[in-house]
Amino acid sequence: MSRFLYFVEAHLVWFVIIVAGLGLLFPASGKFLESSIGPLLALLMFIISLTFDAHAVRIVFRKPSRQLLALGLVYGPMSIAGSLTGRLFFGSGPLAAGQTLLGTLPTDVSSPLLVLMARGNVALAAVFNAVNTALCPFIVPFLFLWLTGIQLDVPLGAIILELVLIVLVPTVLGVSLRTGFTELFARHDSAYAGLGSILYLLILLAVVGPNAETILGYGWYAFVIAGAALSLNLIGYLVGKSSRLLTDDRKEIITYLFTVSKKEFSIAAAFVAASGLPSEIAIPAAFFAVIQMITSPIAAKMLARGRNPKYW
Repeated sequence: MSRFLYFVEAHLVWFVIIVAGLGLLFPASGKFLESSIGPLLALLMFIISLTFDAHAVRIVFRKPSRQLLALGLVYGPMSIAGSLTGRLFFGSGPLAAGQTLLGTLPTDVSSPLLVLMARGNVALAAVFNAVNTALCPFIVPFLFLWLTGIQLDVPLGAIILELVLIVLVPTVLGVSLRTGFTELFARHDSAYAGLGSILYLLILLAVVGPNAETILGYGWYAFVIAGAALSLNLIGYLVGKSSRLLTDDRKEIITYLFTVSKKEFSIAAAFVAASGLPSEIAIPAAFFAVIQMITSPIAAKMLARGRNPKYW
């Protein structure tokens, strides 16, 4: 079993490409899992939280400046980048507004897994993730209104429920078990990234399958939308890398890279539906979900191999 988990983790990039193709060619396979995205994300957070204890979390909270930097990078430059790439690729209209909304979104829930695979600070990533998501109902509508002039209604109850069930409860449970039974769970440290990788692939299939018809329905223009998503994703890595100006800790910089570059795409659909806006506004987020789930394992693999900071 351990060999299989290591094999999946080591070749995750290829598995991601295969699973994405499977979801596009056989959408029913992903639609079957669509209703399970929430539980899969919660299980992923639980698995990742078994890798660090309460002491690691306390160390994170001793330096609130790191969280402030993460908030600034996630909601500042990335919001502007979303607006600029929206205008560049789409000019105006729903897709341009959707690209702007994408830039304002918080960190994707799966980011701690990629931080783990890249040998970053997983406890820091988990805290960044929780705080960014908790503040998004108050920050995203303000930024979106400022950048587009469009008012967003906040599905506050749904987002709070998502934060509690998908992020908070699994994280607290995992950290508590790791803290109370350190030796027991430390024995399986080599397996957590592999288990997380399998969950990551299932989540990818659950995202691609239900959106396959929409993605393919755009024809050649799908490459334009995907190009906009990839541009914003790459900008996210550059913005995250700017944290090197304030810290020389390699693990922290890796954490910023994935915290900034990954966006919680599902929140876009919730905001759009609650606001009664055209559903097309949520399309860039759907494309971005697929793009980031392909680029993130590639980046994690490169970072895990490149241990010398001067090369990245």
